[in-house]
Amino acid sequence: MFDERKAAQVAAYLLQKRGGTMSHLKLMKLLYLCEREAMDRYERPITYDHFVSMPHGPVLSQTYEYMSGQTRSDEQQGWESWIADIQDHRVKLRKKVSRDDLGLVSDAEISVLDDVYEKFGRWNRWELRDYTHYQCQEWQDPHGSSQPIPYKRVLEALGRDERAANDIDAEIGDQQKIEELFAEL
Repeated sequence: MFDERKAAQVAAYLLQKRGGTMSHLKLMKLLYLCEREAMDRYERPITYDHFVSMPHGPVLSQTYEYMSGQTRSDEQQGWESWIADIQDHRVKLRKKVSRDDLGLVSDAEISVLDDVYEKFGRWNRWELRDYTHYQCQEWQDPHGSSQPIPYKRVLEALGRDERAANDIDAEIGDQQKIEELFAEL
């Protein structure tokens, strides 16, 4: 189940590493690459956001809605308490972030964020966009629209065979259903 607060903490961590500001496009590509790396390492996403193909590459659907202002947060420690939108399609941190502030992000996930940032943090937004177009085989050109990217397709692009990808996808789905049931209690 998607966790807005966790998505905000992950985004804040990456923004902190970049000095506090970043373009929407660059942040989204880094977030997607972090999710993809987590899927490769641990066979689980970090935020459980929905992945979609959009014209500029793969996107985390719900995070995109917060980042672009299409959705406003009702959460006390949600997106808007961490990240502010500024002009020219850029976002910035609202406050300095320490590891202690990131209670929803595990050490294993921080390791993923650090490794992805180490590899891609110096790339500009257009280089990242192009990379996700050509190196993330799960992305398919939606021709101006958007198309879902199932976790199964990401896993197959990462080298899992069809059976393993199906099994992992089913486990993720089961875990999401359990979390949704507990959230209702």
